[in-house]
This record gives sequence, structure tokens and C-alpha cells, in this order.
Amino acid sequence: MTDSTSVPLTAVAALEQGGVIVYPTEAVYGLGCDPDNQQAVERLLAIKQRPVEKGLILIADNYGQLLKYVDDAKIPMDKRADIFSQWPGAITWVMPAAKNTPKWLTGQFDTIAVRVTNHPTVKQLCQQFGKPLVSTSANLSGQDTVTSIAMAKTEFDQQVAFYVDEALGGNTQPSTIKDAMTGKVFRG
Repeated sequence: MTDSTSVPLTAVAALEQGGVIVYPTEAVYGLGCDPDNQQAVERLLAIKQRPVEKGLILIADNYGQLLKYVDDAKIPMDKRADIFSQWPGAITWVMPAAKNTPKWLTGQFDTIAVRVTNHPTVKQLCQQFGKPLVSTSANLSGQDTVTSIAMAKTEFDQQVAFYVDEALGGNTQPSTIKDAMTGKVFRG
């Protein structure tokens, strides 16, 4: 993107109307929706054929957008430097979930996976939407990831409300996922 305000407003409108979008992330295209809209999340899970029990990732422009979903008080001071020194970037941290974080986001867990992105398109999208997005790879559960908008359109067709046709972030692997409390790497 050449203009930082050029995220198509139709993508934001689709999110506001409960639609599912495809958008670029650091390494692959993602499926996203409004994390506060249960019907939108259920639609995303149905499209992806992913069980709700697995939980989902939230991707944001800044940590402040995630505070509604994270129990920040449970994150020890000695862990914060490691967490915040790696953001923005392609590190997803599994953190204690806030008490009111819905199960359609956390699944069977009492934690929530969150990332502060450095991808300019996603940053602008989250800024314009005013909150984080659900972020899961744009593929059917267990299948290869989608690496182009053309592949996404073939895979999902009209099930997706809007396709954000911008470049991927250049990483060759999906984000590393780490436990914020223990440092254990779940994916990396």
C-alpha cells in the first residue's frame, strides 16, 4: 500500500456488518471478523470448518486494543519485557483471558492468543475498525494455507464478504505462538 489511509472502507463496512473478510498477514492470508460478534465468529468457523473448542487468535494494531480480552493483571512483571519487546511483530502470545472474554474466542481454554501486528495493511484495518480482528489462516482446517487472493477466492468464493487484495508481509512461516507465562513455544 502506498497510502496509509487506503484500506478499503468496504472491508471495514463488511466487518461492521458481521461479514468475514480475507486479508494479508505477515506470512499468509487470514480469515477475519469482528471478535465481539458471535454470529460473525460462528460464520468464520463454519467457513474454515474449525471447531470452536480450538480457540482463535486476535490481531491488533496495539496492545491497548487487546486489553478488553486479556487479563493484564495476571501477566507477571518479569514476563512483560519479553512480550512487549517482540511487538509489533509476528509473535502471537497466549495470555490469560479476561473474565468476560467469550468462549467463541477462547474455545476450551482460559487463555486467549493475541498478536500486535507490524503488517501495515492490518494495522490500518484495525485502526479504522477500532478494535482487533479475529485472525486465522485462510484455509480449510487441516489444509494448506492460502498464499494468494486468487487461491482464497477459489477456496471461499461468496462465503467471504470482502477480499483485501494487498501484499503479504514477507515472512515465510506463520507467526510463532508462545505461552506468555512460561515462554513455551506452541508453534514456531
